[in-house]
Amino acid sequence: MKVFVFGDDKQKIEPLIKKIGFEITDKDFDFVISFGGDGALIKSEYLFPEVPKIVLRNSSICKKCSSLENEQVLQRIKKGNYRIEKIRKLKAKVKNKTIYALNDIVIHNFDSRHAIRYKVLINNKEIYQEIIGDGVVAATPYGSTGYYRSITDSFFEVGLGLAFNNSTEQADHLVLKENSQIKIIITRGPAIVYGDNQGEEVLIDKNDEVLIFNSNKFAKIVKVD
Repeated sequence: MKVFVFGDDKQKIEPLIKKIGFEITDKDFDFVISFGGDGALIKSEYLFPEVPKIVLRNSSICKKCSSLENEQVLQRIKKGNYRIEKIRKLKAKVKNKTIYALNDIVIHNFDSRHAIRYKVLINNKEIYQEIIGDGVVAATPYGSTGYYRSITDSFFEVGLGLAFNNSTEQADHLVLKENSQIKIIITRGPAIVYGDNQGEEVLIDKNDEVLIFNSNKFAKIVKVD
């Protein structure tokens, strides 16, 4: 099996990968090995979308890592004892850009000293009144244990989640059906839109709209029994 190794400290894991019998290469690889924590997995998916990811631990905080030791994970995969889990990504359309996210799409105030105002439409039906706060997070079930959970103190396994970040009035988080379409209309900005802590962001302001829904693209995560 040919693998590409991704991670800031990848030199620490490469000897073990070679020992198990994988071929490390930077082209025509079958898998990407993400060595780090949850952030490394997210970034590797952004750089190498839809290539199957083997997630190995290099951090005490790695919710997506196996409970097995790295060597055990690699040995089982080398023997063919694995399955590939497909995780549907979110899609956001804003201005003339499209953003894909494995975990979440975030709309956040550009200046932390000033709240933003926005309206929320679900399937073109407005909910709540104008919301004032730091922004909103739309999450996949896979990503609901991250930023979404830190806001709502909850997570979900099916659907599409919407959490309201530090709103001045009560706005309960929502878990929507998988085919739901979310529209956020900014009534006072500025704000930024980004996915999965990606470096690229889109600046938006009054009357700009962000459309968020489930995409037809999937991340592929290698799982061992």
